[in-house]
Amino acid sequence: MVKFAHTADVHLGGWKQQPLQDLNLQSFKKAVEIWINEKVDFVLIAGDLFDSAFPPIDVLKETFAEFKKLKDSEIPCFIIAGSHDYSVSGKTFLDVLEKAGFCKNVVDYEEKEGKIILNPTIYKGVAIYGYPGKTSSLEINDLRRAEFNESPGLFKIFMMHTMIDKAKGDLPVDALEISKIPFADYYALGHLHIDFQYENFVYPGPIFPNNFQELEDLKYGRFCIIDTELNAENQFKKIELKIKEVVLFDIEIKNALLATEKIISELEKKDLEDKIVLLRLRGILETGKNSDIKFSQIEEAAKRKNAYFLLRNTHELKTKEAELEFEIEETENIEGETIKTYKEQNPSDFNKYIFQLMNTLSTEKQEGETVESFTGRLSDEFKEILPLK
Repeated sequence: MVKFAHTADVHLGGWKQQPLQDLNLQSFKKAVEIWINEKVDFVLIAGDLFDSAFPPIDVLKETFAEFKKLKDSEIPCFIIAGSHDYSVSGKTFLDVLEKAGFCKNVVDYEEKEGKIILNPTIYKGVAIYGYPGKTSSLEINDLRRAEFNESPGLFKIFMMHTMIDKAKGDLPVDALEISKIPFADYYALGHLHIDFQYENFVYPGPIFPNNFQELEDLKYGRFCIIDTELNAENQFKKIELKIKEVVLFDIEIKNALLATEKIISELEKKDLEDKIVLLRLRGILETGKNSDIKFSQIEEAAKRKNAYFLLRNTHELKTKEAELEFEIEETENIEGETIKTYKEQNPSDFNKYIFQLMNTLSTEKQEGETVESFTGRLSDEFKEILPLK
């Protein structure tokens, strides 16, 4: 019987805004403190510890310090890569963490007769299986072929970073059917940033919200603690990581020339002390345009109220002609539609490699990395993706 923590989607280094990146790290630190105080037997991180396979040095330094606390407390950590910290070449900083003795990557498998046979990592009467998340959900077809190298009599945990059919809702996307997944006593899932449980399939949610919508919906980060020594009703505990309070302003704007004064007036009505302020602007502009709104003055007003940080969203603010004016934060959907159109117009076997190649080409040279080392790393990834002889 064991007591363990299950977390996923930490995304360290993910926020572009430094104050929110700091909160992400604080949330992770608080989680580590709780794991130690709760004296869990081990920790599971089901993918996306980092927001990229090669995170910034400052992020790595802080992360290693937290893992050292776990190691000093003799709490092992078992991990898999997610779609963000996964690398086609198999080389990521998760390997460095493992080499340092801070965690164990439980991904261990071999292919036999069209099947993917997963081998377990055994710890304290528990068999932990794992399979990494991949870009563009490429892991789903692999998982449909997955089988366990059995471990009779042990408590089985299966770590996956993917989308299961019971959690996708109405999304028109591919998802892994739970009927095709090998039996386990607990499924430690990651990838979907939702607080979700279906039987023993669990998404714990992110360790800290990763965008405006998640801050609005979730407000805080979270993880789970499972204690199999307790009765069934009390085995599962959700832990919220309340770092900062979140306050939302949802304001309809029709006149952009008067919007600044209106927004500041609304800010003045609430206590913003040390809070994350979410400013959602929506509506059809009948007068003026988006650029007429003085966001610098609005941010100054929030500072005067001692707000921790103000994050704005203008995606639903339209001109009178119904043309959406927004600041582009995410290009994945645009790229996806462009590639989809290209594939339809240019059918080829090569098309299946496009997403992986784009992901590799977006890799940045790391601080202190030589050009030779960087190009070698890219070359290794290209060789893994493409069927070159």
